[in-house]
Amino acid sequence: MTSTLLKRIAASALLLALSITAAQAQKKYDPGASDTAIKVGQTVPLSGPASAYAVIGKTQAAYMRMINDQGGVNGRKVELIQYDDAYSPPKTVEQTRRLVESDEVLLTFQIIGTAPNVAVQKYLNARKIPQLFAATGAARFTDPKNFPWTMGFNPSYLVEGRIYAQYLLKNHPNAKIGVLYQNDDLGKDYLAGLKAGLGDKAAKMVVAETSYEITEPTIDSQILRLRDAGADVLFSATTPKQAAQAIKKVAEIGWKPLHIIDINASSVSAVLKPAGLESSKGVVSVGYVKDAADPEWKDDAGMKRYFAFMAKYYPDGDKDSNLNVYGYITAQLLVQVLKQCGDDLTRENVMRQAANLKNVELDLTLPGISVTTSPTDYRVNKQFQMVQFDGLRWQKLGDIVTDEARE
Repeated sequence: MTSTLLKRIAASALLLALSITAAQAQKKYDPGASDTAIKVGQTVPLSGPASAYAVIGKTQAAYMRMINDQGGVNGRKVELIQYDDAYSPPKTVEQTRRLVESDEVLLTFQIIGTAPNVAVQKYLNARKIPQLFAATGAARFTDPKNFPWTMGFNPSYLVEGRIYAQYLLKNHPNAKIGVLYQNDDLGKDYLAGLKAGLGDKAAKMVVAETSYEITEPTIDSQILRLRDAGADVLFSATTPKQAAQAIKKVAEIGWKPLHIIDINASSVSAVLKPAGLESSKGVVSVGYVKDAADPEWKDDAGMKRYFAFMAKYYPDGDKDSNLNVYGYITAQLLVQVLKQCGDDLTRENVMRQAANLKNVELDLTLPGISVTTSPTDYRVNKQFQMVQFDGLRWQKLGDIVTDEARE
């Protein structure tokens, strides 16, 4: 009996060892991941000309605190490491290298701004570090062929520009358009998208275009130039500070164009309120998220979860700000990708899962809008709702538009 018992014990020990080995074999980690933690890095303009976006990073950090309080992702705590880059590309490079080479993050997440992302894109791709959900809509961030380790989050500026063109051709076919654009990939993509959408009418309809540098203190002279060119439509392809300046200057000089602002500058709290709600009345843009300030959504389940999150984890934040809404949904999508990774927390699998999102519904995207990606289509957001500001909130114009074209 003793011999039989020993054999059974030995057999049980062997099975236990094999099961432990098998379980360990199923777990795959790259630097930045372990049994207990996942390191994620990002740069945020906590200071500088685009500091209005700082609240996005604060919301994302608060969201990860909530996730960690709930037990983390697949039992692992998410360590979100944030550094200020002041929206300065050289600082973005410096801080991103610090995240990769010193902090050894598994991936970067939501680096904010077009120029900052451009500055580190080649470096991150060369190192095969996921540049996940970059906070920009420039076309180069949805190009899996040339930049397989980069995936942007924002709706494509080219697509958004084309949709504004469709709107103008349908509703203002004789418009004289003046374009104010930021002199980087953001502004240039918007301008290219607008002209592509206008087609052979672009040469006649776009009567003037003028750019600005992000470091310029004001854009007053550019606004006067566009007015003097006879434009009756103003398209501002800008970031929040310049959009607010443009709205204020247009009102100050008594100019009455149809004013279109891009989605990056559509925040009521960060742009329209500082510019003046009365001056902002009639401004047109696009949206893809629920307006937290709109009572239409007060009984919405996703909105209730968002308000509960803000009350507990970011009580000092403006729950009505669409920048905080943006921070919430981007963090929610990151968690979805990490959940899909399971125990294979390699950088390669992070990108594989990000490129295999299927009809993911986020708490605060508009009904009918979901996220679907593929290895050949890195565009996270391809659906839009035209909206117009009524002095208090954004009102819908028409139906949701889905862009089926490939970049």
